[in-house]
Amino acid sequence: MTIVPDLAGRTAGPPPSGLVGEVLEEYGLAAREAVERYFAADNRSPYLHDLVVDYPRRGGKMMRSSLCIAHARAYGASQDKAVLSAAAIEMLHNGLLIHDDIQDASQERRGRPTLHAMHGVPLALNAGDMLMLLALRPLMDNVDEVGGWLAIEILRETEIMARESAEGQALELGWRDLNDSTVTEADYMRMVLKKTAWFSTIYPARVGALIGSRGKVDPGVFMHFGFFLGAAFQIQDDLLNLTGDETYGKERNGDLYEGKRTLMLIHARASSSPADRTRFDALLAAPRERRTADDVAWLRGAIEGHGSIDYARKVAEGLVGAAAYEYARVYGGLPDSRDKRFIAALIPWVLERG
Repeated sequence: MTIVPDLAGRTAGPPPSGLVGEVLEEYGLAAREAVERYFAADNRSPYLHDLVVDYPRRGGKMMRSSLCIAHARAYGASQDKAVLSAAAIEMLHNGLLIHDDIQDASQERRGRPTLHAMHGVPLALNAGDMLMLLALRPLMDNVDEVGGWLAIEILRETEIMARESAEGQALELGWRDLNDSTVTEADYMRMVLKKTAWFSTIYPARVGALIGSRGKVDPGVFMHFGFFLGAAFQIQDDLLNLTGDETYGKERNGDLYEGKRTLMLIHARASSSPADRTRFDALLAAPRERRTADDVAWLRGAIEGHGSIDYARKVAEGLVGAAAYEYARVYGGLPDSRDKRFIAALIPWVLERG
């Protein structure tokens, strides 16, 4: 039986409306179609191909690939010049998600069981490896699309992003696995810069602007904007894990079961009495499989009791304000365009999304 991919597929929940929704749908579809062309050219290896295509075909918000295309167009290139880089971003993103789900022992992704829950860790891990290696194809094909020297610059950006992302993931995993009780809010922000912002916002902006400007724009100008936007995005993601409705596509309270050091957890522990801090540390020291529903309920109660959810929302709102300031500084000189307006509209959207 031939399975036809649903290229319009999305994460569970209603699609965003307005300009953000229009652009995510349009550029997301272009990136998906490019990804599918690479999947079609790939060997249908048993125990591999069907796993490799699984997560990309479940849909997603397509923010990262759309940011890349939008920056390329805002800085003067056509969509075609950026679509291969956007496809590579989607492959890398989905490969990393497979690995993240294994490392976190997550049970749900985009409204369905995680790949390792369906097929076991060894096959899922292999599929994640293959998906990230497959991303090299569009990056190499960039030689024909944007020229050899610019393709190399994009590869350099990819290597920088990969290193930063790995360092951020190592921090998060190390804090959890060693039950580090010394993690501060500043530590959390450093981890978010590396793990989330570099790949989700900084890297797509830098690559897109390099393509659009033919290398004339300094990629460093996007660091502050990308950090503020990416950090707000991550805090909202952490909040949704606690407060998301029935359309939330991942395991509710999964971060508490996993013992992740989110901003809310760090704030609640720091606000607790010495006795409660001791209980925090004891509960977080247990492996996920031994952390009970009562344990998670106590952690959640502490978070709510200390106002940590409202605190995190206020921090995210501050980051959005900082992103708006940086947007005016970085993009103010660009001529008006739909893509420039889309980048601006993403700033409030990161907190409005469900």
